[in-house]
Amino acid sequence: MNFDLRIPVGLMFTVFGLILIGVGMFGSPAYVAQSLNINMNLDWGIVQLVFGLWMLFMAFRGKGK
Repeated sequence: MNFDLRIPVGLMFTVFGLILIGVGMFGSPAYVAQSLNINMNLDWGIVQLVFGLWMLFMAFRGKGK
């Protein structure tokens, strides 16, 4: 079996992270004001994007062996 779970998980987190980053960048400033001026969508979008890219990196790095 050549199924590596890191690829779909990495793709999912990367796509969701990009969506959250977009919502955080282009969303309503009133939403940010409600959360003590912390843009949670942008922050967690970046975290999810980094995690997704890390999973994809590790998956493709592991296939080389």
